Amino acid sequence: MTGMSLEALDAVVWDGLGTRRPDEPVRSVPRALRRLARAGARATEEDCHPLYCLVTEKEGGTPSAAAVALPFVIALAADPAMGARVTLVELLADMRAPALEDEDWTGARALLADPEPAVRRAAIPLADGIPGLLERWRAETDPAVRIPLLHALGEAAPRETGAGPADGAADVQAVLAELLAGDDPLLWLAAVHASAERDRGLPAREMTRLVDVLCDPALRPRFEEVWYTPAVDGPWTREEVVRSTAWTLEHDPDAELRFVLRLFETADRTGDTALNRETLDLAWQLLTRRRSAEAALLAPAGALLASPDDAVRLRAVHILAVLGPAAAPYADRLAELVDDEGSDLYLDGRICEIARWALARIGDPRALPGLVDQLRAQEEEQGRSYIAGDPRRPDVKDVLIPLSAYADVLLPEMREALRPDGTRRDVTRAFLPVLEAWGEAALPALPDLLPLLADTRTSFDVMRVLRALGPAAASAGPALRACQVLHDPGNHSFVAWTAAYIDEDRAAALRLIGDAVTTAQEPGHGPIDALAGFGLDAAPYADRVRRVMENSTHWTRLTAAITLWSITGRAEPSLRVLEEFITPVAEGGDGFGFFHDALRALVRLGGTSPAIRAALLTVRRSDRRLSAEGGYPMVLQDQELRALVEQALADVERT
Repeated sequence: MTGMSLEALDAVVWDGLGTRRPDEPVRSVPRALRRLARAGARATEEDCHPLYCLVTEKEGGTPSAAAVALPFVIALAADPAMGARVTLVELLADMRAPALEDEDWTGARALLADPEPAVRRAAIPLADGIPGLLERWRAETDPAVRIPLLHALGEAAPRETGAGPADGAADVQAVLAELLAGDDPLLWLAAVHASAERDRGLPAREMTRLVDVLCDPALRPRFEEVWYTPAVDGPWTREEVVRSTAWTLEHDPDAELRFVLRLFETADRTGDTALNRETLDLAWQLLTRRRSAEAALLAPAGALLASPDDAVRLRAVHILAVLGPAAAPYADRLAELVDDEGSDLYLDGRICEIARWALARIGDPRALPGLVDQLRAQEEEQGRSYIAGDPRRPDVKDVLIPLSAYADVLLPEMREALRPDGTRRDVTRAFLPVLEAWGEAALPALPDLLPLLADTRTSFDVMRVLRALGPAAASAGPALRACQVLHDPGNHSFVAWTAAYIDEDRAAALRLIGDAVTTAQEPGHGPIDALAGFGLDAAPYADRVRRVMENSTHWTRLTAAITLWSITGRAEPSLRVLEEFITPVAEGGDGFGFFHDALRALVRLGGTSPAIRAALLTVRRSDRRLSAEGGYPMVLQDQELRALVEQALADVERT
């Protein structure tokens, strides 16, 4: 039993009070408090969880039961005999809200001077602003509490600066200045972090000492002893502090890159494997955000292919794979890794898989043996998971579509993957976009595609491949017509269009598609994009396409504008619509799918405007990746879009 008064708890009138959860009766609050009091020293973090769900703030306000529960929670947290004191102090921090400002928090703030360092640390958010934090700073001697106090001071000072001369910001600055001039390396580092919000250039100016402190092997174990921050459970590792230090440089890409390169140099000199892993993770984030990082990261990543550590080699080979042809100087070393089974618990894939992809990106034929089998096995895996922004194995299409020149080598294994053998159909589907992109190079696979027309899970994908093959796939006509789904009009239309394409009956295909566009209603307005392939022959449908363009938005408007230009041969008014989807990217927008289609239209149709040219020149100069995806697609999509930008600008310069 703790020092909390059960008699006082029983005397409270709880009726009419509310909890955070409308479906939870208010009587649950005293029950949870009583259970904690009776558990005493045996109380656990789990015993506190019900109170989090009952008395903390929620969207819409603070539950009325919170004010009544507050003194009891404070009494439990202050009792030295209580077994879950740190969790209860954290609960008090979560209970702080404007609605409870007038309540008595004196006992809660007293926890800042508690004999237990863990309790004092958890109580930091309960301090009364900068004055309370400074008072505690002057009294505190334990580094494991002083460092989170510094972080809290750094967070509070910018928030309160401007409140007047008595806000304490000058005193905070004096504390930080003293530490920045001092000899204690970890307090100095914490002061740099605490100062970075107000002096954003400080970490870059202090980079030499930052690297020295972070890379000092004698200091490494100290981080896990003393480096705590408010609202984060547990201490930080040295590697986590390296990462958070890099965050202070994100506003300055050049400084951030210099920091990463300095870490590589130091880790190489000292043989610090853990630092190499963390630095490669930072390099990956840089590479996927900034194209200017590519050249600088090539050599460090290439050198680490020889690391004895599996996790280091895996990260290094991922970087080289994304760099593509630029990694050609390391092709021989990559070829040596195609049998390397090394992996990392936290990343998707093995070194051998990524090394083979890296060779494929270079265009090295040593990537080809076993490549399709590897990709097939990848697709057959059950429960594969990854974090989108982390290094991971590439999708089948991203590996194989660029390798159409090797279709004669790759197709036999791909055809095996298409044949029914009891595997899941989504494995087969992964290869169909590759065949569509390869076009006539995929023709030898035609016999293996026909059985897939009978499966509704694959029939539409196969029809897209047939359309890409064109008249060369005419022998597929009977199987194609047999795959109609009686209750699906959309299927009937797609079958008919595809049949017209492979029968080389251009007039029939145009008539079918034109009728579909004419009769279609919102929101799709029918297959307008398909009309573009008929050029001026589709001009009779121009009025319909123009009306759709003028009365729609997003994809439909852009697609109609591109089609109208294609079937009339006139740039206006389509060009003005394309501007709507190109210029926002130059201004920092992220509509990259629209941007891609608009660029392709510009390149195909050969036209521009002053506004578009200015936007493309701005995009050319920008350093950011032109992608909203995470991980390796950031780089691949950026490279594709920038190639289209260069083509469009080259067309302008020729004219």
